[in-house]
Amino acid sequence: MADFLVKYKIMFNSRDFSGKVVLITGSSGGIGATTAVEFARNGAQVVITGRNADKLSDVAKDCLKISPKGLKPLEVVGDVSKDDDCKRLIDTTIKTYGKLDVLVNNAGFGKGSVITDSALMDKYKDIMDTNLRSVVYLTHLSVEHLKKTKGNIINMSSIAGLKPFSGFSVYCMSKCALDMFTKCLALELGPKGIRVNAINPGHVKTQFLKVVGYSKSQSDARYEELASKYPLSRVGESIDIANAVLFLASDEASFVTGINFSSDGGARRRNIIN
Repeated sequence: MADFLVKYKIMFNSRDFSGKVVLITGSSGGIGATTAVEFARNGAQVVITGRNADKLSDVAKDCLKISPKGLKPLEVVGDVSKDDDCKRLIDTTIKTYGKLDVLVNNAGFGKGSVITDSALMDKYKDIMDTNLRSVVYLTHLSVEHLKKTKGNIINMSSIAGLKPFSGFSVYCMSKCALDMFTKCLALELGPKGIRVNAINPGHVKTQFLKVVGYSKSQSDARYEELASKYPLSRVGESIDIANAVLFLASDEASFVTGINFSSDGGARRRNIIN
């Protein structure tokens, strides 16, 4: 029996991230915050980052409470759309812990962007800098460290990278490009022992709709409307996506790289639109 347990230990320890350093961008709320808490729950030393120091502090407290060994997260206030902040984020992580095991490129946002919009190119820059450029640069800065730990990267994409959404062309482009970057890097970094995967969520109940201009009542109504169209009769919750992140980061997914992990509640099967 003991030999059996040793041979198949991966099945029983797949969510044990003890001794692992995990960096999650965009972790002051929503999917990123929930992901940070779940990594902390499973023993990881978490690095969290976002632009709002107060929100980041609240997430850090939640992580500390749930951490089995009482590990306090490293809080780095910054904006990943700025190269200097990206470099400071990686440098601070390595200076503090000496290594990096998992990079979760979660930071991102969307804005409506019809082609006749007078502010189109400003929106293009804002979206691309956060959703794509930051991922490319953070990956560039992290490779040498992830090579040493045989670590992995998880990029937070969207079903918008797999299907078009009217009025959100720039956001869709950013996520489609992110998916291709993921696949290319899986080939490039595989020989270094680094896995790279993307997650493509459907609609998830976060602050996303408020950010793009919905009021709370409009946001609630919209999620309720969308839920009725989903095969599972609900939209996603942050924990649904966090669970997917932890799976892909774990040894259980040690033979998985270069994939689009669609955690969309069947949205694409029913061709749900925005």
